[in-house]
Formats: sequence, C-alpha cells, structure tokens
Amino acid sequence: MALLLLCFLSLTEGRDLLVGGKTDAWKIPSSESDSLNKWSERSRFVIGDSLVWKYDSSKDSVLEVSKKDYETCNTSKPIAEYKDGNTKVELHRSGPFYFISGAHDHCQQGQKLTVVVISPRHHHMISSAPAPSPAEFEGPAVAPASSAAGLRGGLVVAVGVLGGLVLM
Repeated sequence: MALLLLCFLSLTEGRDLLVGGKTDAWKIPSSESDSLNKWSERSRFVIGDSLVWKYDSSKDSVLEVSKKDYETCNTSKPIAEYKDGNTKVELHRSGPFYFISGAHDHCQQGQKLTVVVISPRHHHMISSAPAPSPAEFEGPAVAPASSAAGLRGGLVVAVGVLGGLVLM
C-alpha cells in the first residue's frame, strides 16, 4: 500500500521535461521523423509538468500561440514570447498548447510543437488502469484443441503466463 501511495504521489508531482529530450532539439527538423511533434506524441503530459527549451537566444525564441496561429505560422500576436535561451513553461491546464519558433520562416519549415496535457481525471484513469490483456504479452502459443483436455492444458498455460506477470 505504501508503494502504491508513493507511486501516486510521484505521478502527481510536476516534472521538468526537456523539449525533444535533448538540448539542441529546438531547431528546424531535418525530416518529418525528426519533428518535435513525434516526441510529443510519444510523451505523456500532465498538469504541473514544465517544458524546458534550450536554444541560442540570439538566433531564436519560443512563441506560445493559438491553434490558428500555429497552423498558419503567424508570429505577430503570440500568447507569450520567450527569448532567454533557457525557457521553462509550466503546463497549468489540460488541453492543447501550441508553440512555434519566433525566428523568420522556421515555423514554416517545421519548427513547431503541439503538446496535449491530460486532465486530472484522465491522469487518474491512466495511473489506475487495469493491467494489459495477456494478448499484449509474448508467451507460448496455445494450439487449438478439440478435446476438453486440450482446453484445460491451454488454460493452465494462460494462467501460468498471467501468474508469472503478476509475480513480476
């Protein structure tokens, strides 16, 4: 029980997340697979987390913008503008956040980021989600059987696989 409480508390604390997972990620992507949105899609963001950008402040900036300005790469009316080279933005609400580069034409070349923050309700559902189904784990394949003995044997293998997962 104490371990479960500790896990829950660690999930509710905000984290500082380096954008792109590395210090030089805020740049024009070299390919679609290098896009920061690929990193964002693989990450989970909760209220209280903070995004951290590292970049050369003499050449670039980070603009938080509306969805429309994100889609059109409009830099003229940002919600917030960051120019310090070591930007930290707290994700204070659930829903999408949109960021684009403030450098000329960088957004048009793909230097932008969308982050979706999950609500506390979804966060709770994720942290208390049931274990994945056994089909998601690799295990011994059970051949179909026409007799009750074969069915019982398959059930023993399935229970053995599940039992092993519970003990891990």
